Amino acid sequence: MDVVDIKAFVPSKDYEISKAFYSEIGFESEFVSEDLTLFQNGDCLFFLQRFFNEDLANNFMLQVCVSDIDTAYSLCSQSKHKTKITPVQSESWGKVFYLWGPVGELLHITELGG
Repeated sequence: MDVVDIKAFVPSKDYEISKAFYSEIGFESEFVSEDLTLFQNGDCLFFLQRFFNEDLANNFMLQVCVSDIDTAYSLCSQSKHKTKITPVQSESWGKVFYLWGPVGELLHITELGG
């Protein structure tokens, strides 16, 4: 098998609120169907689906690697639809903050490097 791409399917409880959240934090949306929206930032893409399962949503995580953690934090802090955000933390492998979306999905916003 020669894998050339992988896209996650992110759950949503209120589809419009989740679409607004991902737009607020810098992703551009593209209509796919009434139940599916493609979000993109640079070469990175994922699908937002009109589907909700509480267990899935509460355990769903994405690592989002960024080139500038401070710019990302500033943008994400302003989101009206986030449910929680932590301060930026320094780790041995780089910097990270944690951002929870509208259904409890957890985004690890990460700047890799020392």
